[in-house]
Amino acid sequence: MIANMLDLMALFSALAAAFLWFRASSVFVRRVQKNEAINSLDLNRIVTAINRTQALNRRAALATALSALAIALKLAHGML
Repeated sequence: MIANMLDLMALFSALAAAFLWFRASSVFVRRVQKNEAINSLDLNRIVTAINRTQALNRRAALATALSALAIALKLAHGML
């Protein structure tokens, strides 16, 4: 019973991590040329894209950690 719950938790958290990493990798930050004048709207777009990517990476890292914890608990349960 506990082993099956840990397996399902590891599976769903690994799928969530994969989805979040995929979403984080699809966010593009606009490249700025050296001689380009940046106005406040451009700067706002760049900062917003960086913040969204950082938030998605944080969620993906948390889901990956949860998946690793579930797998570690399952292995520890199997040893006992």
